[in-house]
Amino acid sequence: MVNFFEFMLGLLKEPAIMVGMIAFIGLVAQKADVSTILKGTIKTVMGFLILGFGAGALVGALNNFSVVFTEAFGVQGVIPNNEAIVALAQQAFGYEMALIMFFAFVVNIVLARVTPLKYIFLTGHHTMFMSMLVAVILSTAGITGTALIAIGATTVGSLMVIMPAIGQRYTEKVMGTDQLAIGHFSTLSYVVSGYIGGKFGDTSKSTEDIQMPKSLMFLRDTPVAVATTMAIFFSLASIFAGGEFVETVSGGQNWVVFTFMQSLTFAGGVYIVLQGVKMLIAEIVPAFKGISDTLVPGAKPALDCPMVFPMAPNAVLIGFLCSFAAGLLTMGIQGALGWTVIVAGVVPHFFVGGAAGVYGNATGGLRGAVLGSFAQGLCISVLPMLLLPVLGGLGLEATTFADFDFGVVGLVLGWMVS
Repeated sequence: MVNFFEFMLGLLKEPAIMVGMIAFIGLVAQKADVSTILKGTIKTVMGFLILGFGAGALVGALNNFSVVFTEAFGVQGVIPNNEAIVALAQQAFGYEMALIMFFAFVVNIVLARVTPLKYIFLTGHHTMFMSMLVAVILSTAGITGTALIAIGATTVGSLMVIMPAIGQRYTEKVMGTDQLAIGHFSTLSYVVSGYIGGKFGDTSKSTEDIQMPKSLMFLRDTPVAVATTMAIFFSLASIFAGGEFVETVSGGQNWVVFTFMQSLTFAGGVYIVLQGVKMLIAEIVPAFKGISDTLVPGAKPALDCPMVFPMAPNAVLIGFLCSFAAGLLTMGIQGALGWTVIVAGVVPHFFVGGAAGVYGNATGGLRGAVLGSFAQGLCISVLPMLLLPVLGGLGLEATTFADFDFGVVGLVLGWMVS
């Protein structure tokens, strides 16, 4: 009997199994058939394991880039990437993250039921990212066990209704309806962009009135854009560090080949992690959506930021380019001042910057898209730097959380528990 309990305890301490249990419980509660329950549970566990596979590729490429970047410029370079930081942290905090994520869904449903904030947050991967951020900060502060799970789930679950409500004024302008909300923890980016667009923009000229060059369309393919951007940064760092130094890092491999392969390895790692997240969330979200539909009639779904992309496709590219330009400018300032350099990552600047461009365009046309996305690009380039010390041991890694809300929540929560 003791061995059985030890077996069960060991099983539940595996983060992948814990996340699988979340999907299992949700599907059973919906009275799904055995085949659906089995498929959903197994694919959820596999998705979590795939995160770990991608993490291996990311760790190696990030570590090599960090060494070369530091040698080249005399400062530490950190790449903000939510998938990367969560994948790296899952071994130490995966169990706590899974429990916080599970109960945060419950808190979200309860709050949507009993308060005027009728939002069901359906962007599962951002719920997972926020759960990990909160787990890391609370653990670093010495909070453990039931208290960690209770505080963490209450915090994340509350954010799942509060943040869509904060952004709803601008989301309604973008979507033309109040029946959809933004469910993405970069809500403050969109609020900043929408506000600046409304104050300084000009609605007489929309981003959709201009023709975008076809040569930039490759930027809409995330793996290609990540590989290209990483290759540019890695190549510049390698040139300044010197081929001889890079070849000591590579173990004798030609430095040009090494730089190219490491860039592709990083992009491949991001792609693997994205697929793992996609598989994981594809099973968990439907399990909870069915429950929430029954328990919270009239609830408004809060969806991922790409839902706004079709509303102004040109604004997406303009927003990305302006946000990315802000990231490059901030890199130069951080390097000149000897601070930790937050490398302009294509993933956050594309998705968040692109969506910010749509919000800025909705309130201020072309000028609003440019100014709004540039302003939020500055924010997501500074906040990750400020967040690093709050993450404890994870702050030593060559990656961090990328989006606006993570920076604000992390800093506030870190201050509260310090």
